[in-house]
Amino acid sequence: MLVGYARVSTVDQGTALQVDALTRAGCDRIFEEKASGAQRDRPELIAALDFMRSGDTLVCWKLDRVARSLKQLIETVEDLEGRGIGFKSLTEQIDTTSAGGKLVFHIFGALAEFERSLIRSRTIAGLDSARARGRVGGRPKSLDDEKLAVAKTLLANSDMTVAAVAKQIGTSAATLYRYLPAARAVTVR
Repeated sequence: MLVGYARVSTVDQGTALQVDALTRAGCDRIFEEKASGAQRDRPELIAALDFMRSGDTLVCWKLDRVARSLKQLIETVEDLEGRGIGFKSLTEQIDTTSAGGKLVFHIFGALAEFERSLIRSRTIAGLDSARARGRVGGRPKSLDDEKLAVAKTLLANSDMTVAAVAKQIGTSAATLYRYLPAARAVTVR
């Protein structure tokens, strides 16, 4: 049996394109989902995997519909293979039910891993280059040294709460706690 899986990332998107392709491919049952690919716990994918039996094939429109990362994709396909279930991606024309399809899947996986490594290397080189020119990445500090000194002075006054000090210097109590963990002791009276 061919079992289809269609997924879109947001509620605004529709699965019609994928469902049409899966239907043309001969899927007997199609599971549809609206969930981010970053979520590992996707109820409809889990339902599709639970529904399948040895000899079935999971069919998707595109590889990224099943898994967000190469590691996740390979783990899913290996799990399917261990249960005697095939995997087929329509867009990439990968079909692990044949020896050639398995080879193509592993080559494709290796190329994706290589590309990810290149992107990681370029990102690190870019960050190193920016740092060498004096640029510092990340979000700017929300409390400068002057406001921090004022906060410490005000917290030394036993009449003021952390919330009151935070309000006076224009920040939140959570931010103040992050900069001055010892301020938590001040709130316990």
